[in-house]
Amino acid sequence: MSQPVLSSIHVHPLKAVRGFAPREAVVEPWGLAGDRRWVLVDAANKIVTQRPHPRLALAAAEALPGGGVRLSAPGRDPLTVEVPEPGATTTIEVWKDKVEAVLAAPAAHAWWSAYLERDIRLLHLDDPATRRPIDPAYARPGETVSFADGYPLLVTTLSSLDALNSLIAQGDHADEGPLPMNRFRPNVVVSGTSPWAEDDWSRIAIGEVTFRITKKCGRCVVTTTDQETAERGKEPLRTLARHRRFGDQLCFGTNLVPESAGSVRVGDPVTVLE
Repeated sequence: MSQPVLSSIHVHPLKAVRGFAPREAVVEPWGLAGDRRWVLVDAANKIVTQRPHPRLALAAAEALPGGGVRLSAPGRDPLTVEVPEPGATTTIEVWKDKVEAVLAAPAAHAWWSAYLERDIRLLHLDDPATRRPIDPAYARPGETVSFADGYPLLVTTLSSLDALNSLIAQGDHADEGPLPMNRFRPNVVVSGTSPWAEDDWSRIAIGEVTFRITKKCGRCVVTTTDQETAERGKEPLRTLARHRRFGDQLCFGTNLVPESAGSVRVGDPVTVLE
C-alpha cells in the first residue's frame, strides 16, 4: 500500500456549527489553531450542541484575522463578532467540565437567541493553555483541550468511511447511505490506509508534527444529522452498533494529542510511528 497522506483539514471555530477546510493549519497543544475556541450556552450555562438542536448544522462560523468570527445562518443577516476584551469570566459546563470563558458582545447573544428561539449566549475561550485539562486518564500533566468534546484533534480515514458505507448498504437503512465525512466532524482526514487501520495506531506523524493516540471516538446522535438539511435518520449509529461497538461506545475515528508543534498541510505524508 502507498504512503498514507493527509487528505483534508477541518477547523470549526464555533463548536457545533459548520466550519471550513483550509489547506494548512497550525497545530497548537490544545488543537488546530482557531478550532472550537467559541461555544454556545443556554440559560443554565450548559453547552448547546447539535444533539438537541440539529438546526445548528445549517449555521456557520467563518474565522477572521485576530480570532473573531463571522456568523451566518438561514433567515439571519450575517454578524461579525470580535474576540472580547480580556476581563471577567463566566463559568460554563462543557459536558462534565467546569470551564471559565469570556462572554461575547450582547449582539451575538441576541443573534443566536433569535435563531434558536431560546436564551442563548456566545462565549470565547480566552486562555486554552490553562482553562480545561484533558481527562487525566488519557493525559499527561499540563495537557489541555479547547471546547472540543474531549481531545485536541480527531482523525478519521477515508478507507474506514468507505468500509462503513459498505456495511450501511447491506443494512435496513441502506437508503440513507453513503454518508459523507462531515457527519463525523473530524479535524484531519487521512487517505491511503487500510480500513480501520487507525484502531492499531499509538503514535503518528503528520508531516513534521507528531501525535499520540488516546482512545477511539465514541459517536452520538449528531452523526445521524444531515449537515446540509439538519434532518435526522438512523445511520450510522445502527451500523456502528452492529460492527463498531467497543464497550458501551459506538466508535468511528480516534482522538489525538499533539506531541510537538508545527503545521500540517494537505498532502503531508502520514507515518505510523507506533
